[in-house]
Amino acid sequence: MNNKFDALKDDDSGDHDQNEENSTQKDGEKEKADRDKSQSGSKRKVEQFWRFYSHMVRPGDLTGHSDFHLFKEGIKPMWEDDANKNGGKWIIRLRKGLASRCWENLILAMLGEQFMVGEEICGAVVSVRFQEDIISIWNKTASDQATTARIRDTLRRVLNLPPNTIMEYKTHTDSIKMPGRLGPQRLLFQNLWKPRLNVP
Repeated sequence: MNNKFDALKDDDSGDHDQNEENSTQKDGEKEKADRDKSQSGSKRKVEQFWRFYSHMVRPGDLTGHSDFHLFKEGIKPMWEDDANKNGGKWIIRLRKGLASRCWENLILAMLGEQFMVGEEICGAVVSVRFQEDIISIWNKTASDQATTARIRDTLRRVLNLPPNTIMEYKTHTDSIKMPGRLGPQRLLFQNLWKPRLNVP
């Protein structure tokens, strides 16, 4: 018995079992405290966001040409951003009058992590246009078909879209390489002239 560990191995009194139980109980309490702290921090962030969001004008109340962007901290709503450059976006065209409800459902799903794709979601955009409104959700990896399919299915569910709703996935590299690209204005004019889907 040269050290205390040898003494514990040879000790048949059962005291070490009690020590192990106490250690396991303390570990469990620590994990619970960490989990509670994390949930408390998340709850606080959601409350802070909701306090801000409750004072914002809703997309359906805007007139003319407007865009709302909601992206994770450190990610710019640009195709060229490092987080976005290998990604893409799901695009849904909505008839007028649906954008506010769909936008709110989408951002709540993002905050509530309903997409269950880890860090794959970069952000979302709602674009108010004269004839229609467009909602899109951006992700990091366009080549991951399983993840993009999961995002599509979750998006369809959280927005309560009919099964026949047309959803378009567009990679950011395709958007960047678009021949004769003049920037966002060109996209606006292209979007205005595409056939529209009236989603109830």
